[in-house]
Amino acid sequence: MPIKLFIADVDGTLVTQEKHLTDRALQAVRKLRDAGIAFAITSGRPPKGMAMLIEPLAITTPIAGFNGGQWVNPDLSIIEGHTLPRNVGETTIKLIQQAGLDAWLYSGEDWLIHNKDAPHVAREEWTVKFPPKVVSDFGAALDHAVKIVGCSDDLPKVEACEKQVQDALGKTASAARSQPYYLDVTHPDANKGGVVDYLSKHLGIDPKEIATIGDQPNDTLMFRRSGLSIAMGNASAQVQSLATHVTTSSEEEGFANAVERYILGAA
Repeated sequence: MPIKLFIADVDGTLVTQEKHLTDRALQAVRKLRDAGIAFAITSGRPPKGMAMLIEPLAITTPIAGFNGGQWVNPDLSIIEGHTLPRNVGETTIKLIQQAGLDAWLYSGEDWLIHNKDAPHVAREEWTVKFPPKVVSDFGAALDHAVKIVGCSDDLPKVEACEKQVQDALGKTASAARSQPYYLDVTHPDANKGGVVDYLSKHLGIDPKEIATIGDQPNDTLMFRRSGLSIAMGNASAQVQSLATHVTTSSEEEGFANAVERYILGAA
């Protein structure tokens, strides 16, 4: 079936490791539109952490922040959101801390952390272009948690924590790594598979007419729901094995190459 919508992950996919949107990537999105193919983005980032991409890419479709935990219009006005029940959030924080990971919590427009000097905090602040709030306790914010993150540079520890959280929470939450050092925990309806379902329904496009591209384990959830899937060259062998095609890395214009070869080339 012809592709009518292309959904892209952001970090490690649409942008380079230095979070740069290349000229070729911009041209690729323009070529998609010229061919009558809609374009959408999804990320574990908060919606306002994707604001810098909206104008350059001329985004007109709903934007899925927090892996679909919060849907916004291109002007960042909220369409709908999914929050974690407080007891699920409390269990998640406990498991993350017991595993030796730093815990972050996103509630509304706030990004809450315990330690500003923890790994990846400075990098994340530079990426999303707004600072976190340092708190001693997450308190009332757990009543409105959109996403909880476990973060560590001990990658096997993050992988093990992913399994522990999945086993403990079952179907009450979605838990998957958005980067080797990030474990994202969201509402069960807030995952990248759900992003495909939402856009399919909202835009009236059959999932078989949707293509997806990403680089991390949480992106494989949208691979399974779409008619065509593309893994980045910087993705793990496991992620690549679950995609229809594999393109080059984010440092080698992987996004633009995927558009030209697998989307427009097929068309």
